Amino acid sequence: MGLLEVPPEDTNRCVRGCCRSDAIPLHLPAASFSLLSPIARGAESTVYEAQLGGERAAAKKPVLSTSDDLDKFHYQLQLLCELDHPGLAKLIAAHARPPNYLMFFEYFEPPNLADKIHVEEWSPSIQQVVTIASYLAKTLQYLQILGIVHRDIKPANILLDKDLLPHLADFGLAMYQKDIKSVSAENWKSSGKPTGGFYKKNMVGTLIYMAPEILRKDLHTEKSDVYSSAISINELLTGVVPYTDLRAEAQAHTILEMTYTEQQLTSAVVSQGLRPALALPESGSPPSLLSLIQCSWDSDPERRPSFGDIIEELNVIQKHLVTYSCPLSSGSVNLSRNRKAEVHHYQEALNWFNQGELLTKKANKLDYALNPWSSSFDQSSVSVYRPTLSWGSFATCGRRETMEDTHFMLTCMSKEKDVHSFGIFDGHRGAAAAEFSVRAVPGFLKQFGHTASPIDALAEAFVRSDTAFREELIAHRKSKRIIQKDWHPGCTAVTALIVRNKLFVANAGDCRAILSRAGKPFPVTRDHVASCPKERERVIKEGAEVRWQIDTWRVGAAALQVTRSIGDDDLKPAVTALPEITETDLTADDEFLVMASDGLWDVVGNEDVLSIIKGTVKEPGMCSKRLATEASARGSKDNITVIVVFLRPVSTAERIY
Repeated sequence: MGLLEVPPEDTNRCVRGCCRSDAIPLHLPAASFSLLSPIARGAESTVYEAQLGGERAAAKKPVLSTSDDLDKFHYQLQLLCELDHPGLAKLIAAHARPPNYLMFFEYFEPPNLADKIHVEEWSPSIQQVVTIASYLAKTLQYLQILGIVHRDIKPANILLDKDLLPHLADFGLAMYQKDIKSVSAENWKSSGKPTGGFYKKNMVGTLIYMAPEILRKDLHTEKSDVYSSAISINELLTGVVPYTDLRAEAQAHTILEMTYTEQQLTSAVVSQGLRPALALPESGSPPSLLSLIQCSWDSDPERRPSFGDIIEELNVIQKHLVTYSCPLSSGSVNLSRNRKAEVHHYQEALNWFNQGELLTKKANKLDYALNPWSSSFDQSSVSVYRPTLSWGSFATCGRRETMEDTHFMLTCMSKEKDVHSFGIFDGHRGAAAAEFSVRAVPGFLKQFGHTASPIDALAEAFVRSDTAFREELIAHRKSKRIIQKDWHPGCTAVTALIVRNKLFVANAGDCRAILSRAGKPFPVTRDHVASCPKERERVIKEGAEVRWQIDTWRVGAAALQVTRSIGDDDLKPAVTALPEITETDLTADDEFLVMASDGLWDVVGNEDVLSIIKGTVKEPGMCSKRLATEASARGSKDNITVIVVFLRPVSTAERIY
């Protein structure tokens, strides 16, 4: 804007004299600007493409119908005159005198971030997402230092330059923190100007991006901007407008259709902890980034990280994306009984899925004399009956904010058509043990399948996975890669191995598996919990303390309910990883096998499970989903993972009816 001269500050003022600047002209000659076509329209302003001093600009013309509107214009202009940051859409001039009140901004070619995602259907790389998140966080940290809260962070208010770097715009709702008043029943009233947002006199923003405390009519702080930025970055990762997704397989409690009224959605966000469906790790999103998003949209503002913390974490993620070109696994958010957030932060690239897989790949490079399980049984024992399998699964966070369950379905294992394995791992104190075990256990099963019986192979797979995980954890604790040195994650586990007509099930903890045999539930596992006298006695003999705490018997200072698990190194050897293994001959009476984490069994009994499947289309994936959805509807407070394996062919009539 070289053709525009900035008058001396003592004369460069708005008509009221309250706004002044030594860098931005506040009164423009009529010949110096012209408004062209509208770019965007809202209830409170219209934005035009404009010419200013012979160059392109974006001109914002407010709707000034009341004295309050004029006050708001001057407040916004005062605030914008103080800002100078590359991450902002820069104010370059204003006309702050009647009859034409205008603000001129640096011009950015369309689209904004919202249109880029949803109109152009842009799928950014993880590197691009992290870069945008980092730039946005630095901009918001700058505002925080100045004591300014933006109050309307959303993709539609983020402009992109030619390098796809973000520039925050629309300061129509921004205020200095000192000027924000706590909303009370007396002053919370409609402004009479509804917009695409959810506007009240003090309760402002756009509903789907608004933090729970704002919906509760509490004070708006910079932590409310942290929440809104997390919702926006998750939208960038998923490509889905918050709460309008149809990806029910991700989270059963996510809104499946946008049928909520504003009041219903407000209640769900505030009272039920509803959040948009989080991007899935399978999409390539680093677990550390997903954990950061979850921390940032925590219901309690005090538990959300500051923008400084966010920048530091994003720098770590960005560094390892560039250096290693692989996902960075950070800690998950583990909620204890008092609901305090315990964030496990990693300082070096560490992906527990990969760690488990790499370990077993190294072991499997050794040569073994082939001794296939499918040929190890007497042929006379398998000639009578051979099951015909079909399988499916469903997993959901349920009412938890983080997903700590993992599972695998390994069919035709080691290329043997009659050998299949299925497993579920339910993490606690973080997801690390479950993520490690879901790769390690099937890897060890493949390894020992050449040298051991199915029972011995299952036992070795659990014990070796436990040992390897704990050794890996110790190694990383000794390095500088884990800040939280007293972190002791673990997981319960159930793994089924089907070899011809033999079913072997290994269980450690409170995951469970049942057969439907002649229409009746036939348990093939038992829960390993401290409330079981036999298990409690064993744990005490191993030297661990068992006490009645809150509502049941629990082990050690960690107050663990289960007495067998992978991981939990602070409770070893009492909380053993050695599984209890059952062997069952499958017959024509066996209809299906159901395996699930305790999120299902806590609220749905064995008889109910069979009844629900009998009333569902006989497709194992649909049956799994129906069970998980039913558990969620019955109030399960845990992650829910279900695997259903049909053991005989299902007729067309059964599938349909």
